[in-house]
Amino acid sequence: MRTLQRLRADSRYTIIGFPTSIASFSLTIAGVAAGIGSAVAFVGLPILSGTAAMGRRFADLERSSIASVVDHPVESPAYTEAPSWAGWFRRVMNPLLNGQAGLDLLHAVLSFPLAIVSFVLTVTWWAGTVLGLTFPLYGWILFNTIGPEGSLPALLGFGGGLAGYVIFNTVVGLLFAITLVPVVRLAALVRASLGEALLTRAVHGTRPSRVAMAA
Repeated sequence: MRTLQRLRADSRYTIIGFPTSIASFSLTIAGVAAGIGSAVAFVGLPILSGTAAMGRRFADLERSSIASVVDHPVESPAYTEAPSWAGWFRRVMNPLLNGQAGLDLLHAVLSFPLAIVSFVLTVTWWAGTVLGLTFPLYGWILFNTIGPEGSLPALLGFGGGLAGYVIFNTVVGLLFAITLVPVVRLAALVRASLGEALLTRAVHGTRPSRVAMAA
């Protein structure tokens, strides 16, 4: 039961996190480029600060998802609030003056390729598992419709019969199913580890070993 719960949590993290990562990456790159490009005209500074504030929101979203993957509580780094005596400009620029702001934006950029890889691995292994294990239900339809010519079983010399065609594809699905949990776990952990390093502060005394986490 715990294995299934972990698989569900890891799959949710890699699949749902993919569109979030796309939005975070795109908006961060656009905001930083616009802010730097117009910094000389002064308006770029508020744009950069607004981008930093947006980065914090995406970082908060990532932090809320990481705990279920790394399997221990995490804390958000301290974000400094503008002092009560600060004027409007100081308040506007406060998100950019936080030391964590740079790490939030860096995470949005660095996590994007990891999000792509983890998403592709998760979807591929889930598709291979589901389609492979259910192949006996519809494999005969494909066999009679498109035939075995040019298929992988035929190319590998498993013969052109229906039985070999169905058995081969079912076995492939079984291999996907056997490796589904470790592959999805690895995909989720690689991406979550980056978020944990850049966006979180571990709660003292609650971080288990990586061996225990992967068990």
